Amino acid sequence: MRFIAAFAVVVSHLSGQIVGTEHPGLLDLITTLGPVGVAFFFVLSGFILTWVDDPNDTARLFWRRRVAKIFPNHLTTFAVTLVLMVIAGVPVMLINTIPPLLLIEPWIPHFDALGGLTGINVPSWTLGCELMFYFAFPWLIVFVRRIRSARLWAWAAVVAAAIIAVPFVALLLPEQPATSWDPAVPQWQSWFAYSFPLTRMLEFILGILMARIVISGKWIRLGMAPAFLLTVVCVVFQAGLPGIFHLCAGPTAFALALVIAAGAGADVRAVRTPFNGRTMVWLGEISFALYLVHYLVIQYGPIGAVHATGEAVAASPSTRLIHVLLTVVISVALAAALYTVVERPAVRRFSRPAGRREKPVAVPGAVDGP
Repeated sequence: MRFIAAFAVVVSHLSGQIVGTEHPGLLDLITTLGPVGVAFFFVLSGFILTWVDDPNDTARLFWRRRVAKIFPNHLTTFAVTLVLMVIAGVPVMLINTIPPLLLIEPWIPHFDALGGLTGINVPSWTLGCELMFYFAFPWLIVFVRRIRSARLWAWAAVVAAAIIAVPFVALLLPEQPATSWDPAVPQWQSWFAYSFPLTRMLEFILGILMARIVISGKWIRLGMAPAFLLTVVCVVFQAGLPGIFHLCAGPTAFALALVIAAGAGADVRAVRTPFNGRTMVWLGEISFALYLVHYLVIQYGPIGAVHATGEAVAASPSTRLIHVLLTVVISVALAAALYTVVERPAVRRFSRPAGRREKPVAVPGAVDGP
């Protein structure tokens, strides 16, 4: 499922090439897939880290493993981004380099710090949120472990309600300035509702609670098919919402949590699903790398070259389709290379101190996080 979520983000960033502006309803639906994919990964992070949690683990070892997972790919793609910016003549400034390098850009309510139109690898902002989640997890999991199993669903409902309330709270913030990418979305409101790590942590906490529900035997045995159907309904509903409500997961986050829990339940029962075959598992393994490389391919690959020459508007649907397919193929190939050459060796080398072997995880079906 990680690959499906990452691919949804890729498709959303290619939405203008896929449908253009002649089908606004379809365009809104496809662009919604990006925020939905991000919400999926935030919920999944909380779920997986709880799923494989070892009460005997230390915070230091936990943080070491997460840094080993994130930073090799991040630093590699950041270095490649700088080279591409210089080659393309994109200005290299402090505001569009230092915050992304340090992964502090989601704390800054400034669109250029989040990438804007200045050439930086835009999707990396989510890693800043993930770092905050990882920092807080050793304390969050202690608190959640203390919740009685009979109350876990009530806590999950409260957190889901808080996620739905976030954009309503954001409306209290100033309506100016507008974001450069959508005049209908105020910058302060967009930052608080979509980028601010503390508000996005609610989705991470929802994932923690849902994992505890499954582990504690309180899962309602909802199948994957109805969970996916509910998610599709929520996504279509979200696509029709205006402004910041279009960006926020809202009820979709809860539906995604149900999908993840249903998938974990299927793994525990050794049920065959479309997502646990060898090919899909491998695609899931490269999903983090795909998430980090695809936007660079869009910016500086075939589509970026067309935009640079001003020919994008005049491109025929068939030409746009060729550009989309090329972008997807190149992105997957680069993701596979990044995973094989950088991510996997770095995780094996740096995720634990030399000479120390990790204990096997007791919970069946567990996999590494996104």
